[in-house]
Amino acid sequence: MIEAVPKGIFSSGFQLQQDGRVIADLDGSSWREKADVQIDGETFRLYREGMMSGAFLLEWNGKTLARAIKPSVFSDRFELEIGKRSFTLRKESMWSRSFGLFDGEQQVGRVAPAGTFTRRTLIELPTDWPSSVPVFVFWLALLMWNREKAGS
Repeated sequence: MIEAVPKGIFSSGFQLQQDGRVIADLDGSSWREKADVQIDGETFRLYREGMMSGAFLLEWNGKTLARAIKPSVFSDRFELEIGKRSFTLRKESMWSRSFGLFDGEQQVGRVAPAGTFTRRTLIELPTDWPSSVPVFVFWLALLMWNREKAGS
């Protein structure tokens, strides 16, 4: 399991930790839906293709590693392509802040707040995936939480 820990009270950045060590350092932009992340000394880019539309991408050295499309402005879900596989990231219920990652109808992962009044987040995804993929999935959930907060 990976834990995303906010860098500060008002910071948009997070450190992602696993087994007590930092595996990724995520710095978000407060102006656009983009972020740079450091994983094992390498810089990965998380961004949206267009200003208000387009796919959300995980990119490394100019190569797209994962892609997500939000099918509707009104839905709380993303359709993901990770490698040659397709997944859906969606809210587990309308009453919860937790997101489930689904392969068809089977839940294969989860992104959920560690508690009611915290931004700390627990990320449970298949352990054989590269470290960049859980960061991307967490970032997508974070975008949804930030949109909800801005809309309230």
